[in-house]
Amino acid sequence: MEFITSLEMANRIGKTKRWVNDCCAKGLIEGACKDGNRWMIPADAKWEVGSEPSQAPLPIGISDFELAISDYYYVDKTLLIKDIIDYRPQVSLFLRPRRFGKTLNMDMLKTYFEKNEVSKAELFSGTNIWKQSKKYKDEQGKYPVIFLTFKDIKYSCWDDTFINLKNAITMEYKRHAEILDYADLNEVDITFYKDVLSGKLDDALWSTTLGRLSEMLHIAFKVPAMIFMDEYDTPIEQGHAHGFYDAIIGFMRNFLSGGLKDNKHLSFAFLTGILRVAKESIFSGLNNLNSNSVLEKRYSEYFGFTEKEVKKLLKDYGYADKFEEARKWYDGYKFGQQDIYNPWSMLNYVDSGCEARAYWQSTGSNEIIGEVINAGNQSLSEEMGELLLGKSKTVYVDTAVIYPEVSKNISSVYSFLLMGGYLTIEKIIPMDDGNSMCELKIPNKEILIVYEKEILSRKGSLVTQSDAIEFKTALMLTDSVKLQQLLQDFLREVISYHDAAAEGFYHGLLLGLSAMLYNSYEIMSNREAGDGRYDIRLKARDGAMPHFVIEIKAIKKEDENFDESKALVKEAAEAIKQIEDKDYIAGLTGEVRAIGVAFYKKRCEVCSKALLSVNGIVSN
Repeated sequence: MEFITSLEMANRIGKTKRWVNDCCAKGLIEGACKDGNRWMIPADAKWEVGSEPSQAPLPIGISDFELAISDYYYVDKTLLIKDIIDYRPQVSLFLRPRRFGKTLNMDMLKTYFEKNEVSKAELFSGTNIWKQSKKYKDEQGKYPVIFLTFKDIKYSCWDDTFINLKNAITMEYKRHAEILDYADLNEVDITFYKDVLSGKLDDALWSTTLGRLSEMLHIAFKVPAMIFMDEYDTPIEQGHAHGFYDAIIGFMRNFLSGGLKDNKHLSFAFLTGILRVAKESIFSGLNNLNSNSVLEKRYSEYFGFTEKEVKKLLKDYGYADKFEEARKWYDGYKFGQQDIYNPWSMLNYVDSGCEARAYWQSTGSNEIIGEVINAGNQSLSEEMGELLLGKSKTVYVDTAVIYPEVSKNISSVYSFLLMGGYLTIEKIIPMDDGNSMCELKIPNKEILIVYEKEILSRKGSLVTQSDAIEFKTALMLTDSVKLQQLLQDFLREVISYHDAAAEGFYHGLLLGLSAMLYNSYEIMSNREAGDGRYDIRLKARDGAMPHFVIEIKAIKKEDENFDESKALVKEAAEAIKQIEDKDYIAGLTGEVRAIGVAFYKKRCEVCSKALLSVNGIVSN
């Protein structure tokens, strides 16, 4: 009788090792027996149906491949290994937003390729890569591997950053310390190695440690090494944020060059990050770099969940009916030509019993996003407002970004927002220089909320989150007094005397506040309806909710006898009359609330009127 391990059975049937072990322990699998500490199962075994353990736990925050595939629900991304072996790029840079599976994939590659005393082949039994030909299996466990992660190197000064970079390097040297016993290493190599382990290495030599370790591993194992570097750009972003950018760039340039450029001791190298820091900064002269951003088709399905994977995940946990909600909240990313869902948010969504909310916003800092938007000009602020209304923006995208230029160059701003996961691609227009013009938009409901809470609420933004919440509450209650008080307080506290002049300014203010209602309303501005052009119209996405039409009037003082209070009341009433007379509610069905707002400098008047539209016919 042929026996297989519990992990092999788990991979074969799409369960976890823990799940199968639980079945064995409960006597549910006929013929299962213990071989030491391992459960061995007949290859053709069957078990009692109806009393199996519950579905496996979801791998939220799990970046250890062996743990993920053994004890958690694992979405199989192992064909990334096949594509890499087929394509054989010497140095690959994978650029994706945070929490899109970069670290787990890197650990998967390390686990597959690294030579170990105890084979890891069993972990891949039953996975997609193990269903391929012998050519791919022969690559398993073949290479010495250097694995470094910089994802937690987040410090506010260079000294602390350098200490922790050295510590990460030292720990990797320590992991390979057995090579000191290999006779082929010379005394110079051994002394260098021991100086790294003891921390006695001269500061100027730490940038050479990557290349030197790959050389020594090649000598020891007779096979060129693989280099893995996860979140290589995290300390660079910190350097930009805290004023030591030049120091970290200087170190990383020499460190990467020593390990990746013309290195005969290198088989393959894999780096992950969010941004490709521009060539002239740290990748200078590296002509073997294959950069894979959200624009490229290759590897596009391996970072994030595909629609097929999302449907299976929801079905496996009993939430198949939640697919449409999940799509609206967490889909919308386009990597190459592949439609992608945010994997972090999907796992948290299912784990919470499919409670839809913005899970991704709490996974990292959005400080640089606030910085680039706050540093932008009025045009950028207006464009952000258009994006919040569901519109797209066509811009030149350059995936090689220099951090100090992010807030200065409009192209860099949009490129950064795209690479960071705050925008997605609707259409790509290739350019002659290898870069692209892209039509960009906000991908989904979750990211819209991130903009509202993490970006528009920052100091310097015209409209804050608290302003938006108050406005939304007053509008939904059609509380004219509260709306008037809110707008007037806002005008007095925020704008200058000179800002308060043209109707366009007031229009932009109300449009910005209205943008926060995007989840519930289709927001339109300056469109034709009836016999004219309304200012702002909010069409409810849910038929049970009221629609809103907002008409704005800006008053100019006409003579010395001008009475601003009377003029404001008169113009606000005139705005309501204009909504009715010109039939601005044409095309809406159900309850419509007309809002008339008149402004004079820092004062305003608000009035409202409930209307009923039945097939476009108004009934007061």
